[in-house]
Amino acid sequence: MEKQKLLIVEDDEDLRTQMKWALVRDYDVLMAENRQIALEFVRNDHPAVVTLDLGLPPHPAGVEEGFAALNEILTELPQAKAIIITGRGEKEHALRAVGMGAYDFFYKPIEIDELKVVLRRAFHVSQLEREHWELQQRLSGDSFEGMLGTSDKMQDVFAMIRKVATTDAPVLIEGESGTGKELVARAIHQRSTRNTGPFIVINCSAIPETLLESELFGHEKGAFTGAHVQRKGRFEMAGDGTLFLDEIGELSLPLQVKLLRFLQERVIEHVGGRKEIEVDTRVIAATNRDLKEAMQNGSFREDLYFRLGVINIYLPPLRERRGDLLLLAKAFLTKYAEESGKKLNGFTVSATEAIEKFDWTGNVRELENRIKRAVIMAEGKRLTTRDLEMEATRAKYESMSLKEAREAMEKELIERSLARNKGNITKTAVELGVSRPTLYDLMQKAGITTDG
Repeated sequence: MEKQKLLIVEDDEDLRTQMKWALVRDYDVLMAENRQIALEFVRNDHPAVVTLDLGLPPHPAGVEEGFAALNEILTELPQAKAIIITGRGEKEHALRAVGMGAYDFFYKPIEIDELKVVLRRAFHVSQLEREHWELQQRLSGDSFEGMLGTSDKMQDVFAMIRKVATTDAPVLIEGESGTGKELVARAIHQRSTRNTGPFIVINCSAIPETLLESELFGHEKGAFTGAHVQRKGRFEMAGDGTLFLDEIGELSLPLQVKLLRFLQERVIEHVGGRKEIEVDTRVIAATNRDLKEAMQNGSFREDLYFRLGVINIYLPPLRERRGDLLLLAKAFLTKYAEESGKKLNGFTVSATEAIEKFDWTGNVRELENRIKRAVIMAEGKRLTTRDLEMEATRAKYESMSLKEAREAMEKELIERSLARNKGNITKTAVELGVSRPTLYDLMQKAGITTDG
């Protein structure tokens, strides 16, 4: 197996040789005593990891030559993991280097065993990033409307899209807010024989009920105050294309009846009209509500549910597809860095760890928005936890007493669990491992209210 390449940039020949012999069994070691030779190795050999002493000739007593080398190395090879070698009294230099995009720093005198641990970690992260990049490249040509996902659950979703796209059956997409339900609907449309027709979107929760019927089905002149001309609705606008009804669970019962009629007979009537109009439109619906629960409480028709859900696609929340987190994060970073014209080389180690540990109750949309904001705010070469507004949770509690910190953390955990479970007390209690009465007591104590 070919060894991974490690570049040691160190002007002290004895230390350089000592490091080489300690590491040569594990890595293909390259050595440079100055910035110029280091850059030649970077351009020609593309080492995955570089150790860099900041004190380089012609000014070994200073640090500016080392910082210049760091900047040029990361400009030439952004994916390289640069580990800064610095004295213990020069912490500000180490932090400056990390801000410029260095992966980590290591204090002198060098303890080889400790350095080996840092190097193993750096090479491991480098390998993961390379694999993610390769996967992203393979997926970038896919026509899933920009969707990325290598997890088993997302591969199942993609497989379903391929199968249902060739049919004309209604599709019901279920999933939490921010999971990408509209992207799935667009992908189905693009892969169908209707892809030359329009893809029309309407959010059933965003339009007042008094206007929604006219928006969907159109109206005749004089049908109501302000109806000065005849107007086509979204069904007719979709024509031989696809109509995507988002948040279908918010549709009123009278409109559910009209939608059911269309699905059964393929005809509609304008508001204020009596003429039946045939429409050849495929319907794809989506919801973040539990429609089976809505059927039980009478707010959603059972016959409409089964008409809409001839084929059901469940879109998993981000917490159920952890393997996709970094792939998505890097894709969003690349996208918004290019849009803003910034040269960003990825995430710091702590930022990567924070992303992987975060709950992401807002799913992919929350991840995208957070990274978009972080790119705008970033000042260094890599996004930090500060840029992402995801600094260590413990920092929030450091000024509190133990009792205050415990109560604050308890409240945060309950609120996040309620958000994940859409206010459902029973599901939240099960997730937190407490009884319903106990949960109610904890919520009352913390001042948490819910409509669920």
